[in-house]
Amino acid sequence: MPWHPAPLWSRRRRRPSAAAERPHGLGETVGHGKPGGAGRGAAEPPRLLLPGAQPLPCYHPCRTGCRRGGPGLPPLHRLLSQDSPSGQRRAVLARCPLQGHEVLEVWDGGGRSHGVDLTALGKHGRVYTEGPFACLAWSHSETRLLYVAERSQPRPPKPSPWLVPGAAGPAEEEEGEQFVYREDWGEALSTCSVPVLCVLDIEGSSVSVLEGVPEHVSPGQALWSPDDTGVVFVGWWHEPFRLGLSACSNRRSGIFHLEVASRRCELLSAQPRAACSPRLSPDGQRLLYLEGAVGGPHRQCLKLRMLTWQKRQTVTVLDVVQEPTGAFTGIYATELPPRCWAADSRRALLGTPQRSRTDLLLVDTEAATVTNLTAGSPEGCWELLTIQWDLLVATCSAPHRPPRLVVAELPPLGQELSLRWVTVEDAPTVPGITWKTLMVRPPCGTQPFEALLLSPPGSKAPHPLVVCPHGGPHAVFDARWRPSMAALCRLGFAVLLVNYRGSLGFGQASIESLLSRVGEQDVADTQLAVEQALHSEPLDSHRLALLAGSHGAFIALHLLAREPKRYQACALRNPVSNLPALLGTSDIPDWRYVSLGLPYSFERVPGAEDIATMLQRSPIAQAHRVRTPVLLCVGARDRRVSPTQAVELYRVLRARGVPTRLLWYPEGGHALAGTETEADVFGNCARWFLQHLRQPQHSP
Repeated sequence: MPWHPAPLWSRRRRRPSAAAERPHGLGETVGHGKPGGAGRGAAEPPRLLLPGAQPLPCYHPCRTGCRRGGPGLPPLHRLLSQDSPSGQRRAVLARCPLQGHEVLEVWDGGGRSHGVDLTALGKHGRVYTEGPFACLAWSHSETRLLYVAERSQPRPPKPSPWLVPGAAGPAEEEEGEQFVYREDWGEALSTCSVPVLCVLDIEGSSVSVLEGVPEHVSPGQALWSPDDTGVVFVGWWHEPFRLGLSACSNRRSGIFHLEVASRRCELLSAQPRAACSPRLSPDGQRLLYLEGAVGGPHRQCLKLRMLTWQKRQTVTVLDVVQEPTGAFTGIYATELPPRCWAADSRRALLGTPQRSRTDLLLVDTEAATVTNLTAGSPEGCWELLTIQWDLLVATCSAPHRPPRLVVAELPPLGQELSLRWVTVEDAPTVPGITWKTLMVRPPCGTQPFEALLLSPPGSKAPHPLVVCPHGGPHAVFDARWRPSMAALCRLGFAVLLVNYRGSLGFGQASIESLLSRVGEQDVADTQLAVEQALHSEPLDSHRLALLAGSHGAFIALHLLAREPKRYQACALRNPVSNLPALLGTSDIPDWRYVSLGLPYSFERVPGAEDIATMLQRSPIAQAHRVRTPVLLCVGARDRRVSPTQAVELYRVLRARGVPTRLLWYPEGGHALAGTETEADVFGNCARWFLQHLRQPQHSP
């Protein structure tokens, strides 16, 4: 059958059942039924639907034969979904797996009302569906949709024997421009080079790329202004060149307002600062956003700022907390919840680390006060999913309990502590696993830190211990559900998650205390936490292992060199081992200087003294002292920590007779994410520990 191009736009068509067209919730994968709808066959793609959800019909605008569905057709991959302000419509961005075309659809109570093949239109490149730039925002009138996509690049000219040099032709890439280097935003953002703001006019059936955004910034996190005549967005400065943006809240950025008609762009936030996550109040009068310092630690304590829309006046609602003196330790979240405002347009909610917990905080923006809504709860991690007219929807979890879905009605102003959560979907605890928070006080200094200890079920004490310092280094192990850690407990291991000084949630002073002391303070803190746990808990000091990634692996390697007989096994993911070698291979070369207390500038070239200082702090310089068997898990596409770091370490250890194994994941990045990759990494790490932490001879 000949193929015919589908129309770029299509409106509602009559369907057998409107209910069958209603799109389901976020995050599902849906497939096509068997002919006749009689159950599922072996060849049918799997369906994963939330309770009460309906399958997404097979509608592939990029291919005529797919429109009415049919057997053997692959599912549409849901990428983004957003409900309109009234809740009457839903925007859905999906991808057709047959040709990779991106489809933006609008749904209402009667089914799909509009659909457009964005790829066929060719107005822009791929839509950003995740990361710091991504958004999908309805206008208040519900007639337009705002999103971010990659700017369309000119196509390279096709070679032709009849091509006459200088002759007129279609708009194509200029000769010699095809292989020009185009910067991107680093690890996990390698496809993000030149983002543009795009608008879908639903009623006018048109897609346009907004003009007027300054050339020196990359726009993202966009939303409509109160009157729908403009767009508010975050713009990240390109500077002389771009530094990695993933997990880095210290990049120069600002909150901008672009008037669509006049193309006039206004900077709303102070500079030079790092501002992000704008959130407009329900009455359209207040704009809330996060703001931090440029440079320095990649993750920091942030300010909560608020701009009065009409007067363009900005105030600080919550300031940076240097050293916590009370229950509130500061804001460390990288973004505010998409819907964070209460109906009164005065109070806002957010989740942020508070020491070794992640709690939900209610902020009174007028009184500049904070109320912790979840302090003291048995769950150690709370995440706000949404708030709609004072109905809160959240999840909560703990190291021994998977997330459960809860709801609550926000009480009136001043009565927030009377809030009561109701469980919508429960999750049972894992039998036998217990956990506690250990407070650790270093011998020098006034800043205590914490560690989370997970203990396995059963009475076969003393238990072998797996020690986990987190990466970052400015990150935190909060008391959330982590399947891999719970699985280690079920295998009989105790697990120690160490939040050494420099972790998030303990004040800005604690974060800055690590600068110039990496490889020293963080290593000493981790070992101190281990010794305290061994002293106070039923743990086997002769069966210790290390499990860590990135900077956590940097700490682990230092421990192996300093305590060559202390640890019996070690499993590392994308380890940092050679600091000077990362200067030209990492997307965050600034961190090599900042971590050692050295000033960074874009034009700085490392000198001999810089290289010597970095090498002195590098684990590779002490690799000759390592005796512990080491497992290395490496992502070949890691741009934060080059995979050559692990390869070099592998060769050095093997040459010295240390039992070493390297696992190479061709599609893996820094996080080694993905179901298959994560499962393989965990399985190999668990087997490595079981192999090398066998019951010692002295044990009964």
